[in-house]
Amino acid sequence: MFITPEFLVTSLVVVLMPGTGVIYTVSNGLFLGWRAATAAAVGCTFGIVPHLLASVFGLSAILHMSSLAFQCIKYAGAIYLLYLAWCMWRETGGINFNKPEKANGLCQIAVRGTLINILNPKLSIFFLAFLPLFISSGSANPTLHMLLLSAIFMLMTFVVFVLYGFCAHGLRRYVTGSDRLLTLIQRSFAATFAALGIKLAFTER
Repeated sequence: MFITPEFLVTSLVVVLMPGTGVIYTVSNGLFLGWRAATAAAVGCTFGIVPHLLASVFGLSAILHMSSLAFQCIKYAGAIYLLYLAWCMWRETGGINFNKPEKANGLCQIAVRGTLINILNPKLSIFFLAFLPLFISSGSANPTLHMLLLSAIFMLMTFVVFVLYGFCAHGLRRYVTGSDRLLTLIQRSFAATFAALGIKLAFTER
């Protein structure tokens, strides 16, 4: 059996760990509703695909060896996180809870979620080290094995992110009555994105 309990438990722990994708999904669920949270979860999950494929086909090894390629993607990701932080900080005090109900609004949320994960080169390095741990040395088709494990990981990511978003959506009624609290929470998310962007830019592999 190629799906081991160890893989499922380890994957669940990894997915549950708060990161940029979780924070992005929660912020959308809290401020824009469950549809926006679902769109964010879809985008963040789709943003994992390039990293998983890179790991499966060995491209992340090239990224790992090429310092220039790694640095370029890392700084692009950091700049994008800082841009999101700036947008969120600028929008404080003018939250429109019905804005993402439109299809183009949901698509924009999903695209942002995708870019957040695509522009994080550490994901490729992570999956390069993570997936091979659960591939049997006697596997007849290790590439197919890794693709199946990747699909399971993505499904777990989507489900967990949606649950995070729905929980955040459930808290909306407790914060919508206070403009001051809304502003404080939104600026806290903005500051978190800025901190993550700075951390990504200045930390080594």
